Amino acid sequence: MTRTRLPNFSLVLTSLFFATMFVCRAADDYQLGPDSLPKEGVPRGTVTKTKWVSKIFPGTERDYWIYVPAEYDANKPACVMVFQDGGGYVSTNGSYRVPTVFDNLIHAKEMPVTIGIFINPGVVPAPSTNVLPRFNRSFEYDGLGDQYARFLLEEILPEVGKNFNLTKDGNGRAIAGASSGAIAAFTAAWERPNEFRRVFSTIGTYVGLRHGNDYPTLVRKTEPKPLRIFLQDGSNDNNGYGGNWWVANQDMLSALEFAGYEVNHIWGDGGHNGKHGGAIFPDAMRWLWKDFPTPIKTGVGSKQPVMEILIPGENWQLVSEGHKFTEGPTANAKGEVFFTDIPNNRIHKVALDGIVSVFAENTSGANGLKFGDDGYLYACANGKKKLTRYTESGDAEDVVDDVESNDICGRYQNGGYFSDPGNKKIWFIDNEGATRVVDTGISFPNGLVTSPDQSLLYVADTRGQFVYSFQITPDGSLAHKQRYFHLHLADGDTESGADGIAVDTLGRLYVTTKMGLQVCDQAGRVNSIIPKPQAAWLSNLCFGGAELDTLFVTCGDKVFKRKTKAKGVLSFKPPILPPAPRL
Repeated sequence: MTRTRLPNFSLVLTSLFFATMFVCRAADDYQLGPDSLPKEGVPRGTVTKTKWVSKIFPGTERDYWIYVPAEYDANKPACVMVFQDGGGYVSTNGSYRVPTVFDNLIHAKEMPVTIGIFINPGVVPAPSTNVLPRFNRSFEYDGLGDQYARFLLEEILPEVGKNFNLTKDGNGRAIAGASSGAIAAFTAAWERPNEFRRVFSTIGTYVGLRHGNDYPTLVRKTEPKPLRIFLQDGSNDNNGYGGNWWVANQDMLSALEFAGYEVNHIWGDGGHNGKHGGAIFPDAMRWLWKDFPTPIKTGVGSKQPVMEILIPGENWQLVSEGHKFTEGPTANAKGEVFFTDIPNNRIHKVALDGIVSVFAENTSGANGLKFGDDGYLYACANGKKKLTRYTESGDAEDVVDDVESNDICGRYQNGGYFSDPGNKKIWFIDNEGATRVVDTGISFPNGLVTSPDQSLLYVADTRGQFVYSFQITPDGSLAHKQRYFHLHLADGDTESGADGIAVDTLGRLYVTTKMGLQVCDQAGRVNSIIPKPQAAWLSNLCFGGAELDTLFVTCGDKVFKRKTKAKGVLSFKPPILPPAPRL
């Protein structure tokens, strides 16, 4: 049976289902349609082959090919589509025959003028004839994280861009692959959604080879990204030690639909090969590039918990820049936000009208900040091994000597706590200023905050995977220590990077981590992940603004804010009782 143009993929899916159930035919009998064959009168593009030696993947060498359509105009930026396992796609007698399909669709104006880049996986050549080379394919393709995206963006695209006018707009960039090449394509777009926004994935390896099986969970939890994804797989795909490819691709589809992505798919009865993917490739391209250059929609109809926090259309906004390293954001009773610039020994104030000013100079490396119920701003002035407090006018007074501190939190009329990561200690400070150690042994205790009802103390462990939970006893001591909030780790990391933490009125815990801002429910589970506003250390956060409904984060050298549906809690105010968690 020949597959040709498939204008309605939902109908195609239904027909394939019934064909599989009621028609006695062999699997994998997919045939190429006319769009995959040369057509008379259609001008042909050119294909050139070259080699690349990578620095991001040290020692690797690889071939890659560049397709340039006949309609290319050097005065106009061309769209770009990158193919992993490029040699199989660039061939004019293989399963996909991409140059021929592009010739036909571009000529028919069914996709934009697009330069194709076809890249093979890297190989580290053998040093002698009696040993094997190192084959980098699984390392480059199956692994999560941004290394492969950086390889494309920092090496390949700039090199091709020396000779061709390539668009730098992610809306005009697509990326494709099959099997491990498919998950590589998805990962590049997932890690850099502003650089690649269209993904063609066939027989994708979203299984447990290098944690690709994490993607359905991450898609469900993470704020939706502006991506359009086409998935293909067959019921006779691989079933091995890493998982079941057929089931994994359906899990991906379910997760993407749950999160409100622009996603399309076609399932068949094929095996782990390119027959079905090649047959539907022309129509998949029509869908992937439909309505171009209209921007891709994001999160339409999302059912994610993160959308209970975020407001559609409200993104991160820059509050302040030009600092060296920002930390310690905290809000006063009015909702004005204060933050530190540690290397510059300054505390800054963000007024309710958004104006940023210097609140205090010469702060001795002040780090964490918190207001007390006495109206003072308390600072961890670790440069002089003291806790310092500031009046509303910025006058400073040292209140505790000879302590090391990083972050601090208070309680309503019941003293407070500060972390001492260098010595793996948590300290309690009472209303008279007396201090005592109340916990030892956390690898790197950092941010801390009380639950909204102030019965629990939460402590972030930067070098671990958990945020700890303690029950607070009447005298301020801590009991029933548990590694309670389970955080996601960025690929390749053994540490979460958990730093600052805050709570909202519903009892949710917000944790700044290497992966982004992770939000946990009261039962200790990450429900939501909000990406960082820039690629820098996400050090801390607080809720601010007159209604305490704006998230402020310190990220590297800048401060950002974002309006939310959630409202924060000020620990120096009377406790509030959040609703019980869903267990």
